[in-house]
Amino acid sequence: MSLKERTISGIIWSIGQQFSSKIVGFFITIVLARILTPQEFGLIAMLSVFISIGNTLLDSGLTISLIRTADVSQKDLSTVFYFNLIGSILLYIILFLTAPAISAFYNQDVLTKIIRVYGLTLIINAFFVVQSTLLIKEMRFKAQTNIQIPSAIAGGLLGILLSKMGYGVWSLVWMSLLTAFLSTVLHWFYSKWRPSLLFDRESFKRHFKFGYKMTLSGLLETLYQNIYTLIIGKYYSAIQLGFYSRAYAISQLPIENISAAISKVTYPMFSEISQNDEQLKRVNKKVMQQVIFWNAPMLVSLCVIAEPLFRFLLTDKWLPAVPYFQILCIAGILHPLHSYNLNILKVKGRSDLFLKLEIIKKVASAIGIICVIPFGIYGLLYFQLFFTFVGFYINSIYSGKLIGYPIREQIIDILPMITLSVSIGMLTYLLNSYLLLPLFSNDLYRIIICMLFYYIVYLGLSNLVRLSAAVEFKQLILKR
Repeated sequence: MSLKERTISGIIWSIGQQFSSKIVGFFITIVLARILTPQEFGLIAMLSVFISIGNTLLDSGLTISLIRTADVSQKDLSTVFYFNLIGSILLYIILFLTAPAISAFYNQDVLTKIIRVYGLTLIINAFFVVQSTLLIKEMRFKAQTNIQIPSAIAGGLLGILLSKMGYGVWSLVWMSLLTAFLSTVLHWFYSKWRPSLLFDRESFKRHFKFGYKMTLSGLLETLYQNIYTLIIGKYYSAIQLGFYSRAYAISQLPIENISAAISKVTYPMFSEISQNDEQLKRVNKKVMQQVIFWNAPMLVSLCVIAEPLFRFLLTDKWLPAVPYFQILCIAGILHPLHSYNLNILKVKGRSDLFLKLEIIKKVASAIGIICVIPFGIYGLLYFQLFFTFVGFYINSIYSGKLIGYPIREQIIDILPMITLSVSIGMLTYLLNSYLLLPLFSNDLYRIIICMLFYYIVYLGLSNLVRLSAAVEFKQLILKR
């Protein structure tokens, strides 16, 4: 199969994997949100930053090095496997010992026991990191779909059952543990690779030389992504953090389902053509346009129907999360472009520049966040929106130079899709506010009508004005 055919197949299965697993997880969360309280979700959100940091330390660097390495040996794979496994045990021990300090930080005594149980997911996840990396490297996204869906369904059913029985926040903990365990079992079933009893120092040094910079970059990114959770949990309340975490999770659905799915495919694909700058630029441009073509309208339309959507899905108790959700949706439009610009640095082997940019962004962001804390949670949210544009500019500096694709050219290529998405969003807002609201009290009717109107107009105008992304989609997917 050619690179183009493998890429198209990989994108289709990767998007299918993302959509199916995330949608399953989404509906399970909806059921849980109707049973549990925002405070209980807030307690789990307080811990997510520490679990995310642990997973980042185990997953960001050496596994990325494995993907970009053309010929990976058994020594390479086994070395990374044992490093991750030993590292996960050490991280869990640290998390176990610091659990009381974390509880004291948030002033939530109940967190100590939760951390010590929930943290076991770090060790469980370490058992399938290499297998998962190989599936990505080989673009076997169908197998990943078959792994994630059963794991998510089984874990979700356990969570719902326990929440119905009154286990509260512990239902979320046991749900995560079962999901991680089943994911490990299925990864070992679908991947034929098994570790050998060896650890090669030279292999470790080679991957660590590239990987440690990626790990530090990933750690900075994880801290940045969770810094709002830390601040809201520390300075505000578990309830407000619960509102923020649900708003953020739902706003991330389009990003995770489209851009993250394509990102999984583009990194190994970019690696294969890393020496051809002209082809790399051309492929990167098409990928960015396709992602914005679908991501922007989805986020804008969700922003428009946010209130009836939250009331219909989560009930009235979650309505305070609506304005958080709307701001996060707008902030998410450009977010996918960050990772694609950074992917150029990865495939070019410039992990030094990658780390440099991450440090610059995170230091600037930390200073800004400290400055806006006195303005409350909305100060944090609007700063998050503002820094999305700053981050896009910073990420594009070196990647633009490396393949001759500067930020000005990138903006010109994506501006038509964003302009069209926002314009139709304004029309849909007027339709909802001045026509549908007086006629229909049923939230579901308003959601369906607004979404149908938005996408019929959007897709119709996209084809009418022949947006490049719409034309490319027909050629690649619809074969027209």
